[in-house]
Amino acid sequence: MTQPTDILSAITSCVGTLSDSERKVAELIFEDIDVVAEASITDIAKRASVSEATVTRFARSVGCTNVRDLKLRLNRALAAGRRFIQDADPDDGLGVVYDIAIQTLELNRELLLSADVAGAVERLDNARQILVFGCGGGSSVMSQEMQFRLVRLGYAISAYPHGLLPRMVAATLDPADVVVVLSVSGYTPEMVESAQIARHYGAQVIAITAVGSPLASNADVVLPIATRETDFIIHPSASRYALMAAIDVLALELAIRHRDQARDKLRRLKIALDDHRGGDNRQPLGD
Repeated sequence: MTQPTDILSAITSCVGTLSDSERKVAELIFEDIDVVAEASITDIAKRASVSEATVTRFARSVGCTNVRDLKLRLNRALAAGRRFIQDADPDDGLGVVYDIAIQTLELNRELLLSADVAGAVERLDNARQILVFGCGGGSSVMSQEMQFRLVRLGYAISAYPHGLLPRMVAATLDPADVVVVLSVSGYTPEMVESAQIARHYGAQVIAITAVGSPLASNADVVLPIATRETDFIIHPSASRYALMAAIDVLALELAIRHRDQARDKLRRLKIALDDHRGGDNRQPLGD
């Protein structure tokens, strides 16, 4: 499969090798990419104060077949989102990290209050085994987070935070098994296909994902999450706060269901940790 090339990165990497006239075309692109993406070769040359031949040479110098190919790639860069092209600054410096986390949690609190949390908890509690699938920078880490949350309550749970493993494991499941699939977008092919395979073999699927997504349509229970990503793309995605909150809700509900058992398990865990690391009795379980 041919991977798409980010034309803006290509231009940046080779700008030092361009001629002075070709560099004028590069400067025009970074000053007004919208115009260049739509303008004719004549207009581009006029705006950059170069010849049409220079515009053609520039396109080839940055790895494009011709000017038309250059414009197609510029439009592809625009389609990814203007926030990935133009800088945006946070309004409150480092405080934006906390502001975005609070906003994300408030938004998803309302969504989860109206979701079938009870249905998800019932399935998890009665499962022979629980498997958590995640793929990507946020979901893969959160799949392990869910494993850590539930294993200490005594549940047989395993996390599979890799693209191919969920597909393989899904093909081995039975109706007594429950799969939790994490995907903020709900469009990741590996997650959607793994959910389809798991359901094909009778396993119950709980999806923590976006409403109306392909993954949501392949789940028995959907716990909806939503994110409002800002134009300040350097800030890490706030979606993981939504995932973690949903996981914590499930863990809390399961612990409340079996309060005595949960207390015994957690006490045993605390004693084992204290014996290993020392410290006072208010240290968190698991650090």
